[in-house]
Amino acid sequence: METEKIHLTKEKETLLATLYGRALESRSQNPVLRDEMAEDAIRHIDYDFGRLTVSKLHALSIAIRARQFDIWTTEYLADHPDAIVLHLGCGLDSRVFRVDPPASVRWFDVDFPEVIELRRRLYPERVGYIMIGSSLADLQWLDNMPRDRPTWIVAEGVTMYLSENIMDPLLSRLTNHFSSGVIAFDAISRTATRMAGANRSIRATGATFGGFSVDDPQDIKKFAPKLELVTESQTPELPGYSKLPWTMRAIIRVMDLFPKLRRLNRLLLYRF
Repeated sequence: METEKIHLTKEKETLLATLYGRALESRSQNPVLRDEMAEDAIRHIDYDFGRLTVSKLHALSIAIRARQFDIWTTEYLADHPDAIVLHLGCGLDSRVFRVDPPASVRWFDVDFPEVIELRRRLYPERVGYIMIGSSLADLQWLDNMPRDRPTWIVAEGVTMYLSENIMDPLLSRLTNHFSSGVIAFDAISRTATRMAGANRSIRATGATFGGFSVDDPQDIKKFAPKLELVTESQTPELPGYSKLPWTMRAIIRVMDLFPKLRRLNRLLLYRF
């Protein structure tokens, strides 16, 4: 495979930080997440990953989050082997290959057309796997989706870059289109939306948060009333938490004492 020259900017460029983070953690001893396809992808991408300043701790945090979404996905597909999977804002995540669903599952990865074109050059095809190039603000592709199969929807590292004008109709359309399913995504609070500049990788790309935030998980029901909260996962509950440095775990324990700090960033799981 030839080396791929990358021309992504701002929010789209942040997918390279998460790709690199998964690759770094995969190379470590006893990784939380084994992602050999991420390791291979960064070898075939012509890009200065060093400019993203992804530390080992940042890589571990990325992998911990990804591992939890993998676990939830695997559990759902074990109970629903005929499901549809929608991976929204998939970036260069190799989740479909890590989870390795049965051929009875129809898996759709959705992202901007230029991201999907890059995926096609880096990752192989597989049975039941379809890639869709589209902005999440344009939902025309959803019209052709089957409605009568249980649906697993995951959006990892995406919602914070979207505005409420995109997220509100997106969640409403998804929950009204499919007959039943589960939606999982990571959400930041209103306070956290003002802290994008503290993340060196985000700062390096020039990306900004879009304004969508979740302080109270029940607020989602205002525009997607069919959603029922199943889990609000905090960092200490995630796989690989014990690999975090003791200083970081101590800081997290202190933050957990204060609701506003505890909800800066967490993983939400809803059913409908």
